[in-house]
Amino acid sequence: MKLSIVIPIYNEKNYIREIVQRVRQVNIPGLEKEIILVDDYSSDGSRDIIQKELESVVDKVIYQEKNMGKGAALRSGFKAASGEIVVIQDADLEYDPQEYQKLVRPILDGKADVVYGSRFVGSEPHRVLFFWHYVGNKFLTLLSNMFSNLNLTDMETCYKMFRREVLSNIKLEQDRFGFEPEITAKIAHRGWRIYEVGISYFGRNYAEGKKINWRDGLAAIWCILKYNIWSK
Repeated sequence: MKLSIVIPIYNEKNYIREIVQRVRQVNIPGLEKEIILVDDYSSDGSRDIIQKELESVVDKVIYQEKNMGKGAALRSGFKAASGEIVVIQDADLEYDPQEYQKLVRPILDGKADVVYGSRFVGSEPHRVLFFWHYVGNKFLTLLSNMFSNLNLTDMETCYKMFRREVLSNIKLEQDRFGFEPEITAKIAHRGWRIYEVGISYFGRNYAEGKKINWRDGLAAIWCILKYNIWSK
């Protein structure tokens, strides 16, 4: 069985070498790894690093022809993935790839079709950062739950793992961070079995490269309404 790891990249020259190294170090008995990098037209030198240093140590590299956003990069990565299980890995160091083993267990045990890694449950370490980011995340998760009838604690988490059949049966549209509420709504309304596991979180501040902002929060609200009410 194969685990495809899709890593969308946009201007992450300070982190991409280490995240690829960390992903390569993951060893889950019985699972082969497929590492897929998707460069979303980086302008900071990330693309040069990928071409010169990383192409030879990963399985596939996709170069977007223009900057389109995380959602668009993930669509390209999902299309290229050949594994029976697919996981999203951000290119920064906020999430620990060693925790794939937690995420994959409910799928391997035949209990789950989708697993979310929650930053808000469990006893793993979490970096203390922005109060209003926390409030925003909790509000978006609550709003998403109200319309999807789920009881997730962290809808906006990067760590989402899927059985391949789930992604094959969903048409994704959102190009930016609206991907998170869109896919959550669509898996909820199609009745896929969703689990959560607690994960650690080593968040970044804006000086360290964090990209999401309040406009993405407003877009997420629109996507929650759109994909739970009008476009199920």
